[in-house]
Amino acid sequence: MPLLATRGAGSSKGFGLTAAAGGIEVDYLLVAGGGGGGHNYASGGGAGGLRTSYGSGSLDSGTPLSLAAQDYTITIGGGGGAASEGGNTSIAGPDFTTFLTTGGGRGLGGSSPAATPGGSGGGGSPPGTGNEGGFTPAEGNDGGGPAPRAGGGGASQAGGSNPGGTGGNGYAVDISGSSTTYAGGGGGGGYIHNNSPGPGGTGGGGNGGAVQGTTGGSGTNGLGGGGGGAAADGAGGGPGGSGIAIFRSASATFAVAPGTNTISTAPNGDKIATFTVSGTLTVS
Repeated sequence: MPLLATRGAGSSKGFGLTAAAGGIEVDYLLVAGGGGGGHNYASGGGAGGLRTSYGSGSLDSGTPLSLAAQDYTITIGGGGGAASEGGNTSIAGPDFTTFLTTGGGRGLGGSSPAATPGGSGGGGSPPGTGNEGGFTPAEGNDGGGPAPRAGGGGASQAGGSNPGGTGGNGYAVDISGSSTTYAGGGGGGGYIHNNSPGPGGTGGGGNGGAVQGTTGGSGTNGLGGGGGGAAADGAGGGPGGSGIAIFRSASATFAVAPGTNTISTAPNGDKIATFTVSGTLTVS
């Protein structure tokens, strides 16, 4: 079983390993939950990590999973609450160890803990680092900083470092049949009445809070966007958006549970399974 990458044996968030050779090639997109923005004069949360085999861009691994005809457990990472990290998104089965992407880091705030690393790191001083899983291609980027109101990192761009910094932009993937941008970082919060907040990055990043007492904007669910940082006194950071997992194959037949998740057919006949909540993927 070849090793793609790990987070280290002491990590609480697990490992990322290739599947055992099951013989059925399945392309994937995994986006983890975005991190929450910080409280009070705060930075944006980092986007959830993004890993995909589908496409020809700089973040596409080009190596589909090789799955067996059996059930796989799909876990969709939830968005982190204010000043909290996002959850991992993963696929796991009896034939291989969990294959995952990492939840986004939280943003720094005046009354919340320091920024943390993640799939993309939260903004702050110092900023959280991205690609915490150590994957190739990288699953995300660093948060902006050093600055107290920096932007969170996104899948294709680091967060902005100036006060009211912009969230890092996400990455477009067309595995679902249409091009969609995922994993944008949250924007940094404004300051009192005269410092403009940072916008969230493309791909679901929440905007920073605009004026004193304004909470940060929420990251978009299903895109893994980071939450926006709060503006001045008394405001909370925005929550991150939940992640998503999409699987596509020319040779497999899919079934999904629960029914909230969906099966579709691309114009070329490929089967597509989309998970917005945790469940089971049956491959045959």
